Amino acid sequence: MTEHSTATELVGRLVAGDRRALARAISRVENADPDLPGIMSALASRTGRARVVGLTGAPGVGKSTTTDALTRALRAQGHSVAVLAVDPSSPFSGGALLGDRIRMQEHAGDRQVYIRSMASRGHLGGLSWAAPHALRVLDAAGFDVILVETVGVGQAEVEIARHADTTLVLSAPGMGDGVQAAKAGVLEVADLLVVNKADREGAHATIRELRQMVSQGSREEQDWKPRIVSLVAARGEGVDELVDRITEHERYLRDSGMLHRRRRQRAREEIEAIALAGLRTRLGALWDGAQRQAMLDKLADQVATGGTDPYTAADTLLAELS
Repeated sequence: MTEHSTATELVGRLVAGDRRALARAISRVENADPDLPGIMSALASRTGRARVVGLTGAPGVGKSTTTDALTRALRAQGHSVAVLAVDPSSPFSGGALLGDRIRMQEHAGDRQVYIRSMASRGHLGGLSWAAPHALRVLDAAGFDVILVETVGVGQAEVEIARHADTTLVLSAPGMGDGVQAAKAGVLEVADLLVVNKADREGAHATIRELRQMVSQGSREEQDWKPRIVSLVAARGEGVDELVDRITEHERYLRDSGMLHRRRRQRAREEIEAIALAGLRTRLGALWDGAQRQAMLDKLADQVATGGTDPYTAADTLLAELS
């Protein structure tokens, strides 16, 4: 396959199971390739089948180990699995620092497992701006389950819920994650609360604290209370129960109609993001960059010195652009 393969050729190879085509398609997503609209159009009819499971939590709670254990358990059930691991960006290359997950090398020879790291590229939510497109590509490639592991960056962890059907929030004893989760609002988006490293001292206290918070919390889906699962991912303990709870939540989503509502909201936000990016590009093309910069500097000076307010300045800028 050449570097300049057309969208049709690339998609044809991708859906036929060509892993090089799959990797190239995701690279084109990351690089905002001009062929991207064509690729997405060709893939559209093949999407909407995969289950998307997001894993988030503070650094050190064992997200990668849990992802590895889940992959192993899902494969044992016969499911094909794709892992999208969103890592901190390299300040030099913009690439993912952790590569393709050294910890998951046991799956390297399994054709039914695909692992891809993506750089967060400075995005505060821990998810790359390209993640929704990458999920669409992996879905069209025929994977049954897509696991999305996020960086774990405080309050913005809640962004994972906008991309996943089922969101797992991980915590660990002795890290104060129960309180942190409550402050960050993560409990409002958690479908499952996973206490990893449950063999450590303090695990029961962490579970008790999370149960209390769940009982006091409020959610959009009033008839679904987040399940709490104890886990020792490094030894595989509790993983089967976790898979059962993920399946239970999927069944709830389908029976209640929430699955369609969640995916519709995801699509709305994706459409809006693409439209805004396109608008920004068109406006930039209509107005010379140096001219725009000069206008911005002038307005910024006025706001900084109290000569005007930012809303009036923004209205002035929009008027100039139009």
